[in-house]
Amino acid sequence: MVSMKPRTMLIALVLGTVSGLLVNTLAAGAPWVDWVVNNVATTVGQIFIRLLFMLVVPLLFSALVMGITELDLKQLGRIGGRTLAYTISVSFVAVMVGLVLVNVLKPGEGAPESLRTLAHANSNAIKVAPAPMDQSPAGIIVNMVPDNIVKAAANGDMIGVIIFAIIVGIALTRTRTEGARRLQEVMQGIYDVSMTCIGGVMRLAPLGVGALLFAMTARLGTGPLKQVAAYVGVVMLGLLFHCFVVYSILLRTLGRTRPLVFFRGARLAMITAFSTASSTATLPTALKVAEENLRIPRHISRFVLTVGATMNQNGTALFEGVTVLFLAQLYGVHLGLGQQTLVMFICVLAGVGTAGVPAASMPVIAMILGLFGIPPEGIGLILGFDRLLDMSRTTLNVTGDLVLAVCVAGGEQEPEATSV
Repeated sequence: MVSMKPRTMLIALVLGTVSGLLVNTLAAGAPWVDWVVNNVATTVGQIFIRLLFMLVVPLLFSALVMGITELDLKQLGRIGGRTLAYTISVSFVAVMVGLVLVNVLKPGEGAPESLRTLAHANSNAIKVAPAPMDQSPAGIIVNMVPDNIVKAAANGDMIGVIIFAIIVGIALTRTRTEGARRLQEVMQGIYDVSMTCIGGVMRLAPLGVGALLFAMTARLGTGPLKQVAAYVGVVMLGLLFHCFVVYSILLRTLGRTRPLVFFRGARLAMITAFSTASSTATLPTALKVAEENLRIPRHISRFVLTVGATMNQNGTALFEGVTVLFLAQLYGVHLGLGQQTLVMFICVLAGVGTAGVPAASMPVIAMILGLFGIPPEGIGLILGFDRLLDMSRTTLNVTGDLVLAVCVAGGEQEPEATSV
């Protein structure tokens, strides 16, 4: 996958923000400013956002199907079952940590009202699934199951797409025919092509982000930037808490390992993850660390870390949950407890299907924003600061994979699994 260069994104961030602030200071309200913002900057930014949305359905569907078919629990037995149970449970904890921090610290509140007016005026650019008529718990559950998958995808009903992908993935694992095998190859092909397309779209990210930031700062000045700084702080706080508090508890209770010894042994993999921002690129180093430093049995480390590189994305799930709620606060979109629970559910499932490569979570965030009617233009703010957050959440993802391997090995009660 081709990805954008951090330096290019930084230049776009600075140019878009500084030029927008200059225009806001020197020529606020001038007719030519409105023309440039409406016909040039906003148009470029909207095209970039639409390209992200265009890839959501094929990427998420194929990734979830492949993730399920590659995890044959009947064949793998206890190790596979523990891996899946841990992945889902700890991902839920990660998203809950993020949601609690956003609700307590409220980084998105205090944004200028003009931002919300502008956002709602532009929010019709993306197709959003209509709210179900029956808002009762039973009605919401029933409406999660699509009656027409084509209609669900066309209407932006990503919950329906996710449910359908899970059903297809399970059915593929139970269908032993030549046709089913070819369908699985097709799913892999769709996933590979989608990732290539995302690579191309992300090469346009500096242009799209620069245009979105210029449009926002030219109209609103420095107002939204204060909230973005608070958002970055909340994400980092959540990642640090999950890494050093939640993981330490798991290592003590399930892994039968001292946290200090674990982090000392895992530091090489953590540094590699931070520098590459890719769980997949860090996999060889993580395998070496698991077997040589943490003394995890090879049959456990190779399976758990390979699966974890694509399925155990705690940092990504936490980041996506915080980002969605932050942008909801920023734009004045109220999400109740039931809606936040749904966000948590989507983030956990999306973490299973999010590729271990830089910026792969952006299409998923775009999908969730559209689902809840949150203006997708906010992605421009996030992308401008995403490189540091991407490196940080990837570090948590890789650390979580190693914690998972230690915990699974501890559950197998093999002495070398915990002799770190």
